[in-house]
Amino acid sequence: MDLQRVRTLREGTPGHGPIVYWMSRNQRVSDNWALLYAQELARAKRAPLAVVFALSPRFLDATLRQYDFMLGGLERVERSLARYRIPFFLLTGSPEEEVLSFVATHSVGILVTDFSPLRVHRVWKEAVAKRLSVPFYEVDAHNVVPCWIASDKREYTAGTIRPKLHRFLPTFFEEIPKVAQHPVPWKAEVKPTDWSHVRRRLDVDTTLRPVDWLVPGEEAACNMLQQFREQKLNAYDTGRNDPTEPVHSNLSPYLHFGQIAPQRVALEVMKDTRHVCARDAFLEELIVRRELADNFCFHTGSYDSVDAFPAWARMSLDLHRGDRREYTYPLTHFEGARTHDPLWNAVQMEMTVAGTMHGYLRMYWAKKILEWTTTPEDALRIAIYLNDKYQLDGQDPNGYTGIAWSIGGVHDRAWGERKVFGKIRYMSYEGCKRKFDVERYIANIRRMC
Repeated sequence: MDLQRVRTLREGTPGHGPIVYWMSRNQRVSDNWALLYAQELARAKRAPLAVVFALSPRFLDATLRQYDFMLGGLERVERSLARYRIPFFLLTGSPEEEVLSFVATHSVGILVTDFSPLRVHRVWKEAVAKRLSVPFYEVDAHNVVPCWIASDKREYTAGTIRPKLHRFLPTFFEEIPKVAQHPVPWKAEVKPTDWSHVRRRLDVDTTLRPVDWLVPGEEAACNMLQQFREQKLNAYDTGRNDPTEPVHSNLSPYLHFGQIAPQRVALEVMKDTRHVCARDAFLEELIVRRELADNFCFHTGSYDSVDAFPAWARMSLDLHRGDRREYTYPLTHFEGARTHDPLWNAVQMEMTVAGTMHGYLRMYWAKKILEWTTTPEDALRIAIYLNDKYQLDGQDPNGYTGIAWSIGGVHDRAWGERKVFGKIRYMSYEGCKRKFDVERYIANIRRMC
């Protein structure tokens, strides 16, 4: 494999023990560059190979909804790995402590993990790297072009990162090898994971129940991709901004949990040569916009803070802090979909019930929170809290970046000045009515609820 996908987090002399892949962001067996690299190292050393997943019983504002979907996918990962004679170990507790303990107990020779730009994951890895004596590698198995290759700085618009990605795509846009049955067996005892016990030990909000319309796991993700290709892709370019048109892929939760590789999605979509405009519009979202979000979080330590907004946006919002708001709401009113705006309420209800939200309406949803709160800081805090609690794809670079775009002008430009928003791009109910049938959307959501 191309070693540009690999970064060294800790140098050291490889030990004589097994190779371990610390799975985190990419929760799949197929099309997983990190797993492939770990197996490549293990085969070269004629060493055993194992996969570990360190489950934190609490993670940001995630609830049982997100944990249930994730654990359902991991159950399938364990079964799939067994077919390749690769053991899977679910570690529960503080991720850095659990991983270090596993490394010490099994005299691990090399540790491999996958890439995430989020602060919490980077803190875990830095803590592990400081205390390891063996090599520790990170593989970007999530982006088509590895994040550190695409750009070595924070990009300010899609227009600045797009040519860089397109320049590197011929190098990295390749068919992904298949994992092989591992030839060297794991010597220690391997016990199947007691998934019921794992679920009972979670320290999360259990009042928000799991969704029942989406099945987790690699196989379900591939089926969803196939359905999108056959039934929806042809109209994606014309219908993607209309929440009443069934053209969205429903792949976002699978991509968030790494249950399908974005590169696999892109490779399959590229096979459609009949609907070039629709295909290219989808690939722009899948590759350029998604990798721009990783770039933002990777190069911005305060990606979830007003400090991350561009200077022009912070200055403009500051000038309008004292503007009179026609409406202001506390968190409880936002969370309960109790505003004066029936469209906003419907969007919040969809997210609360289904765990998802249409991409175009995510922007409207966040911008109205800015309009109806007293400060940008409050707006950002409320939007992130609601997104991370209710969305299946919460706690994701796309979510943090989209909210920062909507509220703080990240990756956008200055627009005409107006009250409250300053020069931040504005969206309105009337504007949405010109884009799609608002009443039909609201009626659809009311029926769903």
